[in-house]
Amino acid sequence: MSLDLTLIWAFLIATAVFLYVVMDGFDLGVGILFPAIRGKADRDLMVNTVAPVWDGNETWLILGGGGLFAVFPLAYATILPALYMPLILMLLALVFRGVAFEMRFRAATLRSQHAWDRSFSWGSYVATFCQGICLGALVQGIRVEGRAYAGGWWDWLTPFSVLTGIALVGGYGLLGACWLIWKTEGELQLRAYRLARQLGFVTLAAIAIVSAAMPILSDAFRARWLSWPNIALAAPVPALVAVLAWRFFVALERRAEVTSFLCALGLFLMSYIGLGISLWPMIVPPAISIWDAATHPSSQAFLLAGAVVLVPMILVYTAYVYWLFRGKVAAGAPGYH
Repeated sequence: MSLDLTLIWAFLIATAVFLYVVMDGFDLGVGILFPAIRGKADRDLMVNTVAPVWDGNETWLILGGGGLFAVFPLAYATILPALYMPLILMLLALVFRGVAFEMRFRAATLRSQHAWDRSFSWGSYVATFCQGICLGALVQGIRVEGRAYAGGWWDWLTPFSVLTGIALVGGYGLLGACWLIWKTEGELQLRAYRLARQLGFVTLAAIAIVSAAMPILSDAFRARWLSWPNIALAAPVPALVAVLAWRFFVALERRAEVTSFLCALGLFLMSYIGLGISLWPMIVPPAISIWDAATHPSSQAFLLAGAVVLVPMILVYTAYVYWLFRGKVAAGAPGYH
């Protein structure tokens, strides 16, 4: 029973994190693209495309973090001390970005408008980069002695974590460009097509570089991906990445709006699955597995009863909001402001 509940909770938390990444990813990606789009009207339109959904997207971050705290307390107590600095910077950037989101529409002067635009964009960059830093620091491993964090204050800052931070900025920018392709039209959409093509190459290069670096980081990663028969079992992941990349660029050429966005999401999904293959079953690599970190089965069962109610409610709400605000957001139409 404990094994089954632990697996269920690991899947739920992994799903919540992935939903946060892809949903808040295009939202943050819109801010990442601000330096490439200069006009006030276009920037207002960009923000209006995410205005109805941006705060709801972050619900999945709360669900993932809350689930980690309640169900895998040892992992929570180990990961947070290792990543305090980038996590605090990420949260501050999200708050700063949220304030800028509200205030940019109420700026009284052009100068203050530009200041809030920069705040919105900088908040998006910092939050995204810090998320990538956290991912890289987790993947490269956290030093643990007994059941406690034993590393230093700056262990999270390495060339690999900086690489994953930069990679995530490019990936979120790609999601933002594909979202704008789907939700806008005219000149802004054409710019989004050009940006999506450029960022598609950046994202694929980042996936390749990070994937090549991971076997160097750990013997376990190398055995998981490069030894027989594991290599045959894991081979579908890079093959599907190649197919999705080809389909993505074809979709851009054919101006297939929805397909290009779905292919970008697919690239993130394949990367996430590849990460899961590399780390499984460790929740705090290289030492703590999901079973080591899990709370008592009775607590897992009690919490799962609440999740069975809460998660469908969040899914229904999210689906309804996206359906309600479906379609293009036209310039000059009533918006957030």
